[in-house]
Amino acid sequence: MALFGAAIFGAAVLRGFSGFGFALAAVPLVAMIVAPARAVAIVILVQTVMGLRDIAQHHAIIDRSGVVRLSLGALIGTPLGVAALLLLDPPTIRLCIAAIVGIGVLFLIQKPHPPAQLRPLLALATGFLSGLFGGLAAMPGPPAVAYYLSGSTSANVARASLMVFFFLTSALALPGLILGNLIDIQVVALSCGALPLMLVGTGVGSRLFKLAPSSSYRVVVLSVLIAMAVSSGLQSILNR
Repeated sequence: MALFGAAIFGAAVLRGFSGFGFALAAVPLVAMIVAPARAVAIVILVQTVMGLRDIAQHHAIIDRSGVVRLSLGALIGTPLGVAALLLLDPPTIRLCIAAIVGIGVLFLIQKPHPPAQLRPLLALATGFLSGLFGGLAAMPGPPAVAYYLSGSTSANVARASLMVFFFLTSALALPGLILGNLIDIQVVALSCGALPLMLVGTGVGSRLFKLAPSSSYRVVVLSVLIAMAVSSGLQSILNR
């Protein structure tokens, strides 16, 4: 349980700083304690509850049009991701997680800058991929992060928008997890235990974000994505 608590708290600090990364950090570690599908269910449940607080705190500064378009795309992608989660075996899920994060790293390193007129369409496509990845691995982050870092959105607005969008993707995935019998007493109990740690960790991360120079935001994002891609890939190989 010490590993579980450390994973939740550390991932929450990362989330508070960057606006994303909770699932990226928590799912691989929690999956060492419970089955990967249950780890995904725990993270989605916790993110859904915490997301209510995020909306109350950040609704005034989010990129509303971007979040709406991302969410419309996620409406289609999320059910497909949940279906894949229910059908795939644990090693394959871990390999998918590594691939998802790796794709995000490539996008961020390349720093794409699509024409402004394509941004609305790009947001819909990004939302679809984020929903797909969110339903499969509770990791909608890489496509959405790449979308915001490829534009001119400030770190503060991007961080707030990502937090709210990830709440929406988690809420979309929750019904499928319930229908798939992945939300049981164990998952609910572990999620309840994780909430205080996530609350405190997010507060610590938010404080660090306010203290850190804006130039550090992209560096932290890239570093976390690379570390998680390597970690998930190694887990997939070792557990086959």
